[in-house]
Amino acid sequence: MSNRPLILITNDDGIDSPGLHAAAAAAADLGDLLIMAPNSQRTGAGRGFPPVRDKAIYTTTIPLGQGTHPAYTADVSPAQAVQLALLELAERPIDLCLSGINYGENLGSGVTISGTVGAALEAACSGIPALAVSRETPQEFHLNNSPVIDFEVAAHFTRLFAWQTLRQGLPRGIDLLKIDVPAGASDQTPWRIARISRQRYYQTLPSGRARLDEPMDLRYRIHIDHESLEPGSDIHTVMVDKLVAVVPMTFDLTAPVALDEVSRFFEEVR
Repeated sequence: MSNRPLILITNDDGIDSPGLHAAAAAAADLGDLLIMAPNSQRTGAGRGFPPVRDKAIYTTTIPLGQGTHPAYTADVSPAQAVQLALLELAERPIDLCLSGINYGENLGSGVTISGTVGAALEAACSGIPALAVSRETPQEFHLNNSPVIDFEVAAHFTRLFAWQTLRQGLPRGIDLLKIDVPAGASDQTPWRIARISRQRYYQTLPSGRARLDEPMDLRYRIHIDHESLEPGSDIHTVMVDKLVAVVPMTFDLTAPVALDEVSRFFEEVR
């Protein structure tokens, strides 16, 4: 059995995504790759576990270097792909999970909607250090896995933080990193530790339909309120400063407040 680190590669854009292939190529010399991803586009799946009956796992390959690499896929959500990899595919403990590289930046208070982040959270909750990596792209490319998008720079930062995480783990209290790379970045672009903005970056739009029973898609637009945008936030770092934003995250969603103060606030609720 290999003594190299075992690296799980997954995403929410599906097994055929060039972003996934770029992540695999970035990590190929860092360890052994276990590639397991949904069989189709699952953007916006969050950490969901939909009750899909057919969770059969299918073998396939993805392009890697001058050849191909074995991979697995199933009709599942990104988080379910992680669980199936853990339960049925990994023959030894997984040392790192790379989720991405995503078509489209995952910024602001809507990050819990992201299947890219959801898969990384699922891995983190199983004790696996995880990176959720996204590249800024125009909205028209968010769902189509276009070969027009160049993932070379995002792959550079994926490898950089994957190597460091494999070497020494994540700092105490951090379960995963969310990494967002601006469209115009180079491998010389500085990275900055950031916080998640409280702004909703992807804003849902009214449907405009005449009747409630008409079919519709929930469309969205990118919206930034620059007057209230927090310096040091992920939105500010990527979209204003044009730097790579690295957000340390934890699955502990408890508000960072003194719990005894909260208890006193609700002391009349008995």
